[in-house]
Amino acid sequence: MTIVISLINLKGGVGKTTTTIAVAEILAGVFCQKVLVIDLDPQTNATVMLIGEEKWEELNENYHTLSQLFIDAIDPDNRKFDLAQTLQRQVSNVTDVETLDLLPSSLDLVDIQYKLATIPTGKFYALSPIDVLRRGIKPIIDQYDYVLIDCPPNLGIITLNGLQISQSYIIPTIPDLLSTYGIPQVIATVHDFSETIGQKIEPLGIIISKYQADMTLHERVVKELRRYSKDAPVFDTQIPQRQQIAEAAEFLKPHKFSTLKQKWGSVGQFQSYLNLTKEIMKRAVA
Repeated sequence: MTIVISLINLKGGVGKTTTTIAVAEILAGVFCQKVLVIDLDPQTNATVMLIGEEKWEELNENYHTLSQLFIDAIDPDNRKFDLAQTLQRQVSNVTDVETLDLLPSSLDLVDIQYKLATIPTGKFYALSPIDVLRRGIKPIIDQYDYVLIDCPPNLGIITLNGLQISQSYIIPTIPDLLSTYGIPQVIATVHDFSETIGQKIEPLGIIISKYQADMTLHERVVKELRRYSKDAPVFDTQIPQRQQIAEAAEFLKPHKFSTLKQKWGSVGQFQSYLNLTKEIMKRAVA
């Protein structure tokens, strides 16, 4: 069965997208898994990290992003979404990562978010604004071992579309007060949503990202999270704040890197993401 995991935090800049891409590339490149990244965040960071800005602009101009899927739901008489054209295959810029695909995002999702509640209900009231993504990708989702969904930093209809097809979710966070403030709301809202739709969506846990060991604040917040976050246990692996991790977010050009270790960092950074990926795989099948 395809394992579908959403990554979400109500605050931006917490390493959510970088974590999504690193884990996706390691799943594909190290563990030989067939992986799909679904970019639902209108900031399009995951998309640009994987295919570059030039390719994204070309796709966006030709209606080959996920925004068109949602536009079609709003205006079903003028459909333009083409799943085959939108799906981008073998998108990593690491030479030995060959089984990673992408469904790209668009800035247009910002405006679409507020229009989705008005979509036509369809024959026998079968359509729902939270079911657009599931219906749109149904022909391909079973082709993958893992699907990782980079969600927007909110709990709106776009995010609910991602959660609706997920068995579980992860909350990446910087260990500071602002980044962790919304975690209880995420857990509570996803729990209520899960019960409402009658489908389990389990919290796999909280990922500590951009960790700085020399900061007293970070050390204190991590200890508090490990002590009190029983509903979403903190992963053992912590991702450090490193320049090379930030630089890995730059697309540069296809096949810039020969190995994942070269891309993510050979001084412990790659190993941190590898250990984290192993933890995620273990929890996902538990």
